[in-house]
Amino acid sequence: MLVGVPREIKANEYRVGLTPGSAREYVANGHQLVVETGAGAGIGAGDDAYAAVGATIVASAGEVFQRAQMIVKVKEPQPSEWVQLRAGQILFTYLHLAPDPAQAKGLLDSGCTAIAYETVTDRSGALPLLAPMSEVAGRLSIEAAGSALRRHSGGRGLLLGGVPGVKAARVLIIGGGVVGTHAARMAVGLGAEVTIIDRSVARLRQLDELFSGRVRTRMSTIGNIEEELAEADATVGAVLVPGASAPRLVSRASLSKMKPGAVLIDVAIDQGGCFETSTPTTHENPTYEVDGIIHYCVANMPGAVPMTSSEALNNATLPFGLALAARGLEALSHDPHLLEGLNIHAGQVTNLAVARALNRPYVPALQSLGQIAV
Repeated sequence: MLVGVPREIKANEYRVGLTPGSAREYVANGHQLVVETGAGAGIGAGDDAYAAVGATIVASAGEVFQRAQMIVKVKEPQPSEWVQLRAGQILFTYLHLAPDPAQAKGLLDSGCTAIAYETVTDRSGALPLLAPMSEVAGRLSIEAAGSALRRHSGGRGLLLGGVPGVKAARVLIIGGGVVGTHAARMAVGLGAEVTIIDRSVARLRQLDELFSGRVRTRMSTIGNIEEELAEADATVGAVLVPGASAPRLVSRASLSKMKPGAVLIDVAIDQGGCFETSTPTTHENPTYEVDGIIHYCVANMPGAVPMTSSEALNNATLPFGLALAARGLEALSHDPHLLEGLNIHAGQVTNLAVARALNRPYVPALQSLGQIAV
């Protein structure tokens, strides 16, 4: 198969769909690779690194989209990209369609096959292609909280871990999944007082054991969230409903009960955000203030550390990408977990959560592919 890697064009996005190491694997497996010039610049990989493993360097994204049978990216396609997609072409990338009807329409109109990293599953029902970026984002969320809490950033002027004789900052983490767990690791490591809220008692037991009692755990209820928000210096929103829009767990009215200069870090912003007052921001202008509360809502947090993020992402996506390159759409029928990643095919929405979020008709993936589920 002819596989294409365009340069990422979302603001402050420095990751790359395929690292030179992954590109070598595609070529070694008999596939052709076209890479837009400068695609790997954000991770320090020049065109020569891709050429050395057998990729062909092309001068423009247009040529990549025109020639490639499959496009491998990191972030969702931007308007100038989705108009270049075509029927029969495979797009393999993060999509986050639920809060983005314009992108969904663009993909539907193109007739392409769009497979979303964030809804591919594994045998346990986990999300293996989302997990590495969730790990990165979880850890970065605490770095962001520490920076936003500084007085010159508009925050309360607190050091997360305090110092001897001075109490540490209180960090609230809403959601005990991959993001929440890695955020807690960082916050505990810095000496902050940490509370994790989750709706699963079983998960709270696991977290209590994992952290040996160094974090407080509470059941997710409206009252508990409001109580902890009032005491928190920094709150990390780390909730996820696969494929769907994130639930809004903090209302604007709740901000008045928080400490002035407290910080909200919305890691769920790619899925629409879990705070009512969340609006996507960029690494260039990461924060804004609402009712005295500092909001950090960068929609591509892992893009700040592209070398780490690209390597971690490629480790996870490579086997699936190679399967698609080898078998095309047939790979979906052979792997039910990869099939879960199919969000759009030939003008149809094939993910139920996405269809509900966008209020569009849902067509089961196998039906859309022209097969009969057994």
